[in-house]
Amino acid sequence: MIQLWNNEPAEWRVELETQKGEPLSLRTGIQGRVLIVNLGETPKPETVRRAAAKAVKTVQSLGGQSVLLNAAPAAEALGAAGVSALAQGADLACYQQESWKHAPDKPFDAYLTGADGLDAAAILTETGAVTRAVCFARDLVNCPANLLTPERMAQRMTEAAERLGIETQVLDEEDTRALNMGAFHAVGDSAGHPPRLIVLRYRGGATDAAPIALVGKGVCCDTGGYCLKTAGGLKGMRGDMAGGAAVCGALLALAENRVPVNAVAVIPAVENRISPDSFLPGDVVTSMSGKTIQVNNTDAEGRLILADAVTYAIEKEGANRVVDIATLTGACVAALGFTTAGLVTNDEGLFLNVMNAAARAGEQYWRFPDFPEYKKMIESPVADLCNQSNDGCGAITAGLFIGAFAEGHPWVHLDIAGTAWVDRPRWEYQVPGATGAGVTTLYELCRGLAQAD
Repeated sequence: MIQLWNNEPAEWRVELETQKGEPLSLRTGIQGRVLIVNLGETPKPETVRRAAAKAVKTVQSLGGQSVLLNAAPAAEALGAAGVSALAQGADLACYQQESWKHAPDKPFDAYLTGADGLDAAAILTETGAVTRAVCFARDLVNCPANLLTPERMAQRMTEAAERLGIETQVLDEEDTRALNMGAFHAVGDSAGHPPRLIVLRYRGGATDAAPIALVGKGVCCDTGGYCLKTAGGLKGMRGDMAGGAAVCGALLALAENRVPVNAVAVIPAVENRISPDSFLPGDVVTSMSGKTIQVNNTDAEGRLILADAVTYAIEKEGANRVVDIATLTGACVAALGFTTAGLVTNDEGLFLNVMNAAARAGEQYWRFPDFPEYKKMIESPVADLCNQSNDGCGAITAGLFIGAFAEGHPWVHLDIAGTAWVDRPRWEYQVPGATGAGVTTLYELCRGLAQAD
C-alpha cells in the first residue's frame, strides 16, 4: 500500500501537471529520473486514478522498485478526492495475482507527498481499506475452482470478516433445505461439494435501523449443467463468484473504516456441475418465496440462487433495500463490453444513490429499461416464472427475474459479467485477471446512505 513519504530515497519521482494537452500523456524530466504525467486542464478523480496507475506501471517496466508521487496538482484540483484516487490507482497497479509458481514476489514501494493542507494520513487509511478489499475480491475471483469450493470460500470470507468484528453465519445444506430454498438447491445439489449460504452482518448503524442487503452471486464453478458450456466458455468460469467476492469486499471495507451503517451480505455459494441428480431443462422448482420456476436453461443458474438469496435477505435479515450483483449474462457483455456493467432497478431513489456512488468509485454502469413487455418474456405456461426469456433481451429479463423476488422493496441489479475479469486490461489500474468490480461502488453506496440517513 502507498505510504506517506518519510524522506526514504526513491528511484523515480512522478510529477502530475494540469495543463492543455492529451490527458495521461507521459514525458521524462530533464534532470534525474522524473516521470511527468499530464492530467489535462480539468481533471476528474478517475483521470488521476488512471494517471497514477500508468506512472507506476511505467516505472515498473523500466526496472524501478520505488517511486515518489507528488500529489500536489491532484490535491489542488480535487482536494481529498484527488489524493484518494491517486493512492488507489497506484496501489491497484501494484497488485500481484496470487500464484502457485515457485517464484518470489517483486517488491515495489510507493510513497506520496504534496498533500499539504489535507489530512493525508486519514485519506490513505480510508482509501487503503477499500483498496485492500478490492484486492481481496481479486484474490478470490482469481483462485482456481478446485481450491475455492463453496465451503472453502465460506471459510476465507468468514475468517476475513471476523478479524474485523463482522458477525458471520454459514448455513449448510440442511439449514437451507429447511428454509425451502428450492431454487438454490436445484443448482447446488448437483455438485460433489455441497452448497453454502454465507451471511455477513456489519452492524455499524443504529440498532433499530434495517440493513441494506448486498446479495452476491457465488457460483464457484459453472459448467452450465446439462446445457453445457463450450470449452472456451468453461475456461473463465472460476470467476462466476465475482458478485459474492464484491459484496464481501464491500463489507470488509465498511467495517475497517467503521462506517455508521447496517449492511448484510448474502452470498449463495454453489457449484453448477453435472450429475445423475442435476436439474434439467423443463424442471419446475419451488423457491423460498413460494413462487414456482420453470427451468428452461440450466446455464441460467445464477438468477435461481439469487432469487432465494434475495428472499432470505428480506424475510430473515429484515433488509429494506436490496442490491444484487452478479456475473450474470453474456448478453450484458454483448451489449456493453468490458468497461461498463448493466443495471436494472425498480426504484429511482436507490438508482440515483448507486449512480452517485459509482461516479465516486470511478466505475461505469448503464441502466437497462424495464418496460412491461420485458416482464412478459419470463412468463411460463406451467409456473409463476421462467428462468430464461422466451424472446431475447437476456440481460434485461435476467435482472427482472431477480427483481420479481424483491417483493416491492427498493432494488437494484448489477450485471458485472463484462467488467469482473479482463484478459487485456481496459484501465491502467487493472491487471490481467480479476478486477474487483463492484467493491468500491458498493462501499461508496453504503457510505453515502450512512451520510444521508
